[in-house]
Amino acid sequence: MTGIELYDTLTGEIRPLEPREPGKVALYACGPTVYDHPHLGHARSALTYDVLRRYLEWRGLDVRHVANITDIDDNIINRARDEGRTESDVAVEWEAVYVDAMARLDVLDPHDRPRATEWVTEMVDFVGRIMDAGAAYTTGTGVYLRVGSVHGYGDLVHRGLDDLRASAGARVEVDEDKEDPLDFALWKAAKPDEPSWPSPWGPGRPGWHIECVAMSLGILGDDFDIHGGGNDLVFPHHTNERAEALAVGRPFARHWVHNAMLNIEGTKMSKSLGNYRTVVEMLDEHPLNGRAFRLLVLQTHYRKAMEVNPELMASARSAVQRLDALARRSSTSAAAGDDLDETAVKAFNSAMDDDLGTPQGVAVMFDTLHRANAALDRGAEEAPSLTATAISLAGALGLSVDEGDGGTDADSAVEELVARRQAAREAKDWAAADALRDELAALGVVVEDTPAGPIWRRQ
Repeated sequence: MTGIELYDTLTGEIRPLEPREPGKVALYACGPTVYDHPHLGHARSALTYDVLRRYLEWRGLDVRHVANITDIDDNIINRARDEGRTESDVAVEWEAVYVDAMARLDVLDPHDRPRATEWVTEMVDFVGRIMDAGAAYTTGTGVYLRVGSVHGYGDLVHRGLDDLRASAGARVEVDEDKEDPLDFALWKAAKPDEPSWPSPWGPGRPGWHIECVAMSLGILGDDFDIHGGGNDLVFPHHTNERAEALAVGRPFARHWVHNAMLNIEGTKMSKSLGNYRTVVEMLDEHPLNGRAFRLLVLQTHYRKAMEVNPELMASARSAVQRLDALARRSSTSAAAGDDLDETAVKAFNSAMDDDLGTPQGVAVMFDTLHRANAALDRGAEEAPSLTATAISLAGALGLSVDEGDGGTDADSAVEELVARRQAAREAKDWAAADALRDELAALGVVVEDTPAGPIWRRQ
């Protein structure tokens, strides 16, 4: 037992995380299809599983994190055709953009990042096993899974077959040659001028769902611990993944975790509505936006819709700067303590153990930050421990801290102005001190005078 509980989409309950192997967690999170810029929804999903991984590791668990790259898909094929390029060229270009954007968000690289095209042999083998089990059939357009042969097909989405059939046209490709509207492609027959691979059913390419099944089971093995992704993937993608594994009697994910979507200024993000935001655009707007966006993700529970707007981003940037200010302040007073505050750590763990309660975890972190500043003000002996605890809790959430140690020319210039102002104050040259404060304010810098010395942050 880990003491950690997570909501499980399959059972509809918050239940204990019970790993397949004690002390180890095998985590698979669906990655992107790489044909365009990653958007803020991609970022929220990636950050959700980054925070989950970081917290599991914070609690002493050994995590193996797999996040795939879908590098063959209709969207990739269409973009390659439109641009007169190969599908591989398109996928390689946009994978690099995605990986760089995630690095700028401080998202940890997964331990394994498999690409679909590298696993086609395993996918063909898996489809063959489904055929051998009598759960699939062929048509002129490919190989299809017979969903009626899979007991509990709709359990993940909590809907019966008749209910799903009634709305099949909305989310499932319609094909008159299929036995059932819900049946879905395991293998797509080759089309002119599209990439294809050989198979016992003729040349073609794998269906979307078989890709993740082959990669997740191939790397993590049967009965792996957590399968994650956005809640838009529950049906049909994850439902169909699960069906493929069930069709051959292979235990699949023990726990299904899904994060909610994202709204921009109160409206679901959409290109047609003109509120579509890419990660790169957001990061380029302000140097603190990467950390600020992570904080916004943390302040909303992962199963709730997340709101992004300029006011929230500005507030998050200010909050991140309070962390930075504490780190700078502590470096000018006492050295950070080695021992963490047990009360704060216990409260943090309690919040996070309860279905990854990041909003409560963040509240504990900032409460500890407030206590650390108060302790520094009065020179209390617990100040180093509280400071170290606040910074450590931030680290457990993936929030890095900038101590302003001359890392940029702009910070060095601010540090020089702050030092000159402090010297003027000590010389009781109040006119010069006020003039320097005004100069700092013009740069968007706020200075706080404390018993331990001045600390500054950007507005």
